[in-house]
Amino acid sequence: MRVLGIDPGLATTGYAVLELSDGRWPRMLEAGVIRTPADTPLPQRLRMLYEDTRRLLREYKPDALAIEELFFAQNRTTAMAVAQARGVVLLAAHKIATRSYTPLQIKQRIAGYGRAKKPQIQKMMKQLLKLKEIPKPDDAADALAVALCYLLEARSALKR
Repeated sequence: MRVLGIDPGLATTGYAVLELSDGRWPRMLEAGVIRTPADTPLPQRLRMLYEDTRRLLREYKPDALAIEELFFAQNRTTAMAVAQARGVVLLAAHKIATRSYTPLQIKQRIAGYGRAKKPQIQKMMKQLLKLKEIPKPDDAADALAVALCYLLEARSALKR
């Protein structure tokens, strides 16, 4: 099973591709970010994000998309931009299974504690995936956590 994890954002969207084969532990195939220039009009930025997401889907052929849910309490403008970016990613992946996770769900699944801090999650990611270093920037590491959350959930469902 292969999953594309997404940490959505308009300026920077993190992505990660994990693969689980033969019941083994997941391995990272790729992690990185999609950036859109701030001085580019919104429709073009959304198109760039859509096209790059489609490219990832064609290249890695994931079975599923795992995407972080919005969780904003303060900045409405940022929340709107992230919601638009998230919608474009979901549209691009409309033909595959999709699962959304809140930051709390991700932290609980990865660290076993819903109030874990970002450095704790990143350290767990490094250990769990046997990585030499934590992917940079943070958006890529966050996407990796979302993807791993999906695979851990799928793996535990298979064991039942």
